[in-house]
Amino acid sequence: MRDLRGQVAVVTGGGGGIGSAICRRLAAAGAQLVITYNSDQGKARAAVNSLAGGNHLVIRCPVDDSAAQAALAEAIGEKYGGLDILVNNAGISRAVAHRDLDGLDDELIDSIFRVNWRGAFASIRALAPLLRAEDGGLIVNISSIAGRTGVGSNVAYCASKAAMDSMTKSLARALAPEIRVLSVSPGWVNGEYARRMPRALIAEQEAKTPLGRIAEAEDVAEAVYAAVAHLRFSTGDIIPVDGGRPLL
Repeated sequence: MRDLRGQVAVVTGGGGGIGSAICRRLAAAGAQLVITYNSDQGKARAAVNSLAGGNHLVIRCPVDDSAAQAALAEAIGEKYGGLDILVNNAGISRAVAHRDLDGLDDELIDSIFRVNWRGAFASIRALAPLLRAEDGGLIVNISSIAGRTGVGSNVAYCASKAAMDSMTKSLARALAPEIRVLSVSPGWVNGEYARRMPRALIAEQEAKTPLGRIAEAEDVAEAVYAAVAHLRFSTGDIIPVDGGRPLL
């Protein structure tokens, strides 16, 4: 396991299932974590209390609030002096059948893109100056196979994740060589959203996945750790964590 002691990582939406698993994995390797949240301070506090090591930080920072992003950058600079890893994990969605065109109203479309795409871009824009470390900074965007399959909770969600993957490629080129940019792209993840779905639907997804199950949050966290610790000569790539789901 590569030692991440001395490195600082920001995980947006770090109190959720996937976010907290990413935080635990990086902290176990020695990193200091900055967990941001929008509305659920309790989850963020619980996540930071579960981490190995110390000198972690919890801070409210809605990703669609540019002033809050600037304040976050200032706080990180003052506390740590710099930043090594940014994980854009914050995201929202709501189930709307793809054929229900009226159900996908303008307000929902705008909110999904404001958080899922604009929020990730705003985080990068605010924090990139701190990421230009001597050994190179890393941005990991938590995407989804919905971005390439077009199958997901709603049409706008799929499009927002496709936009995130496109941004990964654009910024990998634009920010090189100082900063690497990767997407980690899960399929179904056994978290809060999946647990709200009928068990028959999840069983169907498991049957359609060559590896015979949907992902756990820890699978996503391991992919993020691999991007940090092992994929040192990779940038602009989309890393699937889907058990081979698109193959069937």
